[in-house]
Amino acid sequence: MQQPYEQQGAIVEDYRQQARYFLAKSRDYLLEDDLHQASEKGWGAAAWMAKAVAERQGWQYRRHDEFFDVMLRAEQAAGEPEIGTLKAVANTLHGYFYMRKRFLDADDIRRRLDQMDVLLDLLEPLAT
Repeated sequence: MQQPYEQQGAIVEDYRQQARYFLAKSRDYLLEDDLHQASEKGWGAAAWMAKAVAERQGWQYRRHDEFFDVMLRAEQAAGEPEIGTLKAVANTLHGYFYMRKRFLDADDIRRRLDQMDVLLDLLEPLAT
C-alpha cells in the first residue's frame, strides 16, 4: 500500500539524504584506504537512491535483486540509457566488497565513485 503523499515525501527525502551521505562516506573511506568500505558505500549510495525513486514512483523495492528492476524502469522512465551502464558500475562496487584487498585498486574505485555521482544525479529527478 502506498503511503500518503506527505509521509511518502519524508521517506523519499530520507532515502535521498542517505544516498548522498553514503557517497560522501565512500570518499572518506577511500582517503583512509579502506577500499572495501569505500566500494560498499558507493553501492549503498546507488541502492538508496533507487529506493527513493521506487518509493516516489510506487515501484516495489524490498529485496536486493529488485535493484535491477528498479534501475531498468528508471532508465526507461528517464529516457537515460546511461543508467543501465551505471547500474552495472554500482553492482561492480558491491562485488568489490567481497574481494581480497590486494585485488582492489584505489584509482579504479575512485573513478567508479565518480560515476555514482552521475548516477545519483540522473536518478534524483525521478525521486522528486
